[in-house]
Amino acid sequence: MKVPDYKAIQTVACTASLYGNLVLYALTTLNVLLSIYASIGNTLILLALRKETSLYPPSKLLFRCLATTDLLVGVLSQPLFVIQLLSIAHQRMSLCFTIVSVNAVVGSSLIGVSLFTTATISMDRLLALLLGLRHRKIVTLKRIRGVIILCWIISISICTLRHFWKPHHFLFSQFASGMIYSSLVISGISYTTIYLILRRHQTQMQEQANEVGTTFNITRYRKTVSTAMWVQLTLIACYFPYGVVSTISHPYAVSHNLSVRLTITLLHLNSSLNPALYCWKIKGVRQAVKDTVRHLCDVVCSF
Repeated sequence: MKVPDYKAIQTVACTASLYGNLVLYALTTLNVLLSIYASIGNTLILLALRKETSLYPPSKLLFRCLATTDLLVGVLSQPLFVIQLLSIAHQRMSLCFTIVSVNAVVGSSLIGVSLFTTATISMDRLLALLLGLRHRKIVTLKRIRGVIILCWIISISICTLRHFWKPHHFLFSQFASGMIYSSLVISGISYTTIYLILRRHQTQMQEQANEVGTTFNITRYRKTVSTAMWVQLTLIACYFPYGVVSTISHPYAVSHNLSVRLTITLLHLNSSLNPALYCWKIKGVRQAVKDTVRHLCDVVCSF
């Protein structure tokens, strides 16, 4: 198969909108607002997670990794996309080419880490159910930290090689697609297995836990699984339209620019929605965010 001409992709990505600059300015404004919200929201979540004690430390580290990824989307990937839109509107092709090239690595790497992290969270929740008390001995903070580091290395390496190693662009693109689908399949299998086990044995598990005096709390476990599932479903809802558009549309067609730019904005929206999900589903995080905001307001009002 012929390797796609990346220069041609850049040219189409930097082509002015067929609907005029008004659409570009509207998308720019929306992305600026989402970038600010994602930056502030995920910063508050990271501060709140430091105070949250109900989550098992390795599990909390995974949520902190996801919040960090969302924060980087807000402070790096999304501002780059804003600059790209403005450079298109002002016909700064050279600047646009550079931004598209940089964001092809930065944005794709962050997407990869998000997918890997959500898959790891789903596996962690499944292991917590299957292993019981042994979960704390096997899933340790050190091992989860190693998994997270590996996720970052793999994602950045694949995206960098795919962009700069042109002779093997198609190979690395296929590998990246395989990793994406594998992450989604792992998450799907994990949550399906959790649902089936809880449905069959919930009462029996709770009785056994009470008899032996274990600390496995079904109610608390269901809450953490619910939070993880909402994060996973939100990610899929935000990523799926871009996947569809990328698959069914011709990669070099200027007529598809609007749909591509809209779905990229939807990708960024995911990083703004996650903080709201954490506050909604995790009581400790919600209270910590309220306390932090209240403290900041008091500091500002004191001046």
